Amino acid sequence: MTQKIPRICVVGSANMDLLSKVTRIPKTGETLVGHYFYMGCGGKGSNQAAMAAKLGAEVTIVAKLGRDSLGQIILNNYEDLGIETSYVSWDDKNFSGVAPILVDDQGRNIVVVVPGANLALSPEDVRKASDAIQTADVVVGQLEIPVESTLEAFRIAKTGGVPTILNPAPASSIPDELVRLSDIFAPNETEAHLMTEMEVDTLEQVEEAARALMARGPDAVIITLGDRGAFLLDDEEATYFPVPEVNAVDTTGAGDAFIGSLAYFLGLGYPLRQAIERANGIATLSVMNVGTQVSFPTREEVTHLMEE
Repeated sequence: MTQKIPRICVVGSANMDLLSKVTRIPKTGETLVGHYFYMGCGGKGSNQAAMAAKLGAEVTIVAKLGRDSLGQIILNNYEDLGIETSYVSWDDKNFSGVAPILVDDQGRNIVVVVPGANLALSPEDVRKASDAIQTADVVVGQLEIPVESTLEAFRIAKTGGVPTILNPAPASSIPDELVRLSDIFAPNETEAHLMTEMEVDTLEQVEEAARALMARGPDAVIITLGDRGAFLLDDEEATYFPVPEVNAVDTTGAGDAFIGSLAYFLGLGYPLRQAIERANGIATLSVMNVGTQVSFPTREEVTHLMEE
């Protein structure tokens, strides 16, 4: 396959992650002493953009930051990664989004997202980025910004014939139109459970949940299953993609690594199943280090996944 440079437009959130490592997740009312702290750029939209950029994509981010020191750090990080920031805007009223995170010694995590300026990213802000959306190879959205803004982005993408990936996180009630505008609807297992009220403990249950989501109109449903891999349902068939067992250090951001990688490989023109296999491999590598974007592998570290 001729290697072009895919153009990815991500419309989504920007946060500062405040990560603490603890021996175990504390109980209600309990105080624990942590043994590691890390502050780094995060937010599902920014993470997915960072992953695609680290693989070599031309990435444009549409996001809103608070006019504070954290917002400036996030903007600098975009620039360091080579992400186009023409459609990053500033909010003078709200602080930049933050995400306190606890990670235990087994790599399990609890995340609290405080959106701040992310909730001020408006449909009007998105419309200003119409050119970037309609000239992309793939448009990616999530639900850490107002759903009306993600919906506007997907409407614009569809008028330009641009494929869309919706990562419906955090799980919430979303309009059927947004689901229908999603070429790929990609929740994790928890989100799939919350959105369908169906159990997803077995692969048979996962398939039933995927079929319930497919009935709402997307072209394909991918349910990511953590250390179990990923499950795809589309017009061809249901396909399960397992992943090898690894020593997980921190699973934070693994789903974002998957989505960003998936967008990259689809932007290159890979068939969906090949793109999922490669995205699975990259997401698996990301859990072997602490942090979100800093744990994402670079193109040089995954050259074995870049070949046909």
